[in-house]
Amino acid sequence: MSMLLLVISLAGVACADSASPRRFAGIKDCDACPELSIIPPGTFTMGTDSRHKYERPAHTVVIDKAFAIGVFEVSFDEWQICFDEGACGTEMPNDHKWGMGNRPVINITWHDTKLYLNWLRKKTGRTYRLPSEAEWEYATRAGTQTEFWWGDDIGLEKANCRNCGPEISHQSLPVDSFAPNPWGLYNVHGNVWEWTEDCWNPTYDGAPSTAKPRIDGDCQQRVMRSGSWYYFSKNLRSAWRAKNNAMVKSYGIGFRVVRELP
Repeated sequence: MSMLLLVISLAGVACADSASPRRFAGIKDCDACPELSIIPPGTFTMGTDSRHKYERPAHTVVIDKAFAIGVFEVSFDEWQICFDEGACGTEMPNDHKWGMGNRPVINITWHDTKLYLNWLRKKTGRTYRLPSEAEWEYATRAGTQTEFWWGDDIGLEKANCRNCGPEISHQSLPVDSFAPNPWGLYNVHGNVWEWTEDCWNPTYDGAPSTAKPRIDGDCQQRVMRSGSWYYFSKNLRSAWRAKNNAMVKSYGIGFRVVRELP
């Protein structure tokens, strides 16, 4: 079934700069596996030349091969299955008393994500991993160059953050909250920070011009993207970069997966 879905999805893939709307059908390699969206190859401008020093310099990145990325942040429900099968540690991550279920799994280190990814690899025979920083920004932008995929203003009720609505949530929300971006991805802005594969570098000087993760620099610190429920909207921008120690657990950090395509 998953291979059939893959064929259907790739048939609808268009270049990232195409103005015509597309539907990016999902892949689901097993009943317990996360749903994935096919991301087409293309070229985009990563980062900005704005006052935000970590985003400089803006540079062209070529994504030369389609890949699949999680439609949603990995949820507690999904992590629970891995845990029940003995592959995701000896105790479930702390939910901060918000509830588990369809909320994004939190309080997991960068290293913890590898437990889940290894479990998916063994279960499916497919290559699952964290997204590179370039893949993350490309998939989030979905062909746009605005601050957020929907435009330059945060608006109201479009994301989960400190100033994203008339009331502050003070917690994560279910992974399917709000509208998806044009490539079918939910909560790429806000809700929880998302770990990427890349080591931290304070600028893009020397960064790859491809989808590959950057594995030089400070590898005790890993790049996070997306912003979270705790942060203001400027931290949710498509280009915003942040870092954290790979050993840190936080109620504001989760992740989504990438699956390589043939």
